[in-house]
Amino acid sequence: MAKHLALLCGSFHKTEIEVMVAAAKDEAEQRGLDVSMEVWVPGSMEKPLALDWLLRRADIDGVVILGVIERGQTLHGEVMGHVVERSYIDLSLKYQKPIGQGIIGPGALPEHLPSRLEPYARAAVAAAARMLDLKDQLAG
Repeated sequence: MAKHLALLCGSFHKTEIEVMVAAAKDEAEQRGLDVSMEVWVPGSMEKPLALDWLLRRADIDGVVILGVIERGQTLHGEVMGHVVERSYIDLSLKYQKPIGQGIIGPGALPEHLPSRLEPYARAAVAAAARMLDLKDQLAG
């Protein structure tokens, strides 16, 4: 029985994230996973709430989060990155479902993005897939 993933995407860098989505879907297919939902939110600050909604769904086995947090002129992006990352961990533990984190940054510059888009998306799917397998192994 196939496991079902949701992709949670930030639309602030929509063009770049669409590249990540394509790579994530390809990686999921190669691993026998079904991407059954693709959810877009405005940006990183909105992801924790949407993640909570997704993880409470019985038809979602795990979530892959895709996004970019750029380096700005202030520490806003860095602080935001740390706060939302902590919420991802807390929600994963609360719902006992894996999260693949495919966020470039915080601190990313535009020139950092092209070479990282596909590898980060693929690594996030691979992490979620590995944790789904591990969950099955440890369940006995």
